[in-house]
Amino acid sequence: MGQVWLQSALWIGLALVAAIVSIRVAVSVALIEIMVGALAGNAIGLPLTEWVNFLAGFGAIMLTFLAGTEIDPGVVRKHFRSAISIGVVGFFAPYVGVLAYAHYAIHWPWDQAQIAGISLSTTSVAVVYAVMIETGFNRTEMGKIILAACFVNDLGTVLALGVVFAHYDMRLAFFGATTAAVLWLLPRFAPWFFAQVGNRVSEPETKFVALILLGLGGLAAIAGSEAVLPAYLVGMALAPAFLLNPELPHRMRIIAFTILTPFYFLKAGSLVDFAALVGSAGLIVVFLAIKMATKFIGILPLTRAFRFDPREGMYTTLLMSTGLTFGSISALFGLTNHIIDQGQYTVLVTAVIGSAVVPTLIAQRWFLPALPDAADLAAVEPTPAEEGAE
Repeated sequence: MGQVWLQSALWIGLALVAAIVSIRVAVSVALIEIMVGALAGNAIGLPLTEWVNFLAGFGAIMLTFLAGTEIDPGVVRKHFRSAISIGVVGFFAPYVGVLAYAHYAIHWPWDQAQIAGISLSTTSVAVVYAVMIETGFNRTEMGKIILAACFVNDLGTVLALGVVFAHYDMRLAFFGATTAAVLWLLPRFAPWFFAQVGNRVSEPETKFVALILLGLGGLAAIAGSEAVLPAYLVGMALAPAFLLNPELPHRMRIIAFTILTPFYFLKAGSLVDFAALVGSAGLIVVFLAIKMATKFIGILPLTRAFRFDPREGMYTTLLMSTGLTFGSISALFGLTNHIIDQGQYTVLVTAVIGSAVVPTLIAQRWFLPALPDAADLAAVEPTPAEEGAE
């Protein structure tokens, strides 16, 4: 038993180091955790035990759920055409481009090329949201459109991961029917249940959400789908309830980012093979370039069509070119299910990490738009009456 505690101390210690480094360098903690995991995995060989795999898997589910709860239906409705158009094209352009290159140019088998396309189709909600908050653009029309488009883009990624690799049989039909019923009932039942149990130290609301996520995740696994798919959809279904009770998602983030998600990102990094990284540096650069090029080809013309200022259009396109959380989830799904090997996983995860850093730095350094003055910001903020109408 002592060995388990020491292994736990090692993992939590690495998570603490990543958190401190993240604070010092002002970079997303998820990105630092992947890097720390890669260093530790290659230097000392992190133990991937059954309990570590469970916590990492639950971390991915919880992270996906919390991303779904960030969706504000009012924002999506208000910017429906622009958000849907940019989000859908932001998914399909790199998905098709990377898949075509992986399959036809370097002759990866179709399933492996699918994983490559899905992994590099994403936009990083974590990175974009952090940038929006830091710069204040989350209060502008442009910022709201970018955030809504990110959610649409990542929904496409999650759906693709669940649909492409599902086994189409009665188990999948049962999973689909159960998920549909839960998604229909949750917005009606959850607010009533949360009001009944109130804010208690025993956290009944959190346990209720965990029950739903683990139950649907188990059914998804039995059906041959991916557990993050129902988690994202459940998050979307509960988003209105969470917007009315912001303390609940705050408490769940504390649980997730303290105990669960560090195991996921550290594990994702530990599976990166430095030898394969050095040997495949050229391919990593090519994948990153294809992702960014296809995002530009697809999204930049849309920003012109929706009358973005040229600088705002470049800034939007660059932020939509980022990727991190769902990209690493997709790549790890491929490795865990033996669709890709560790060398291919290293290539994809490193390209995903590169897409979290390179477009963000370019956007912040050379294309940061001027922030509107206080009067303009007040004009785009909804009044309490408008919020109630939504």
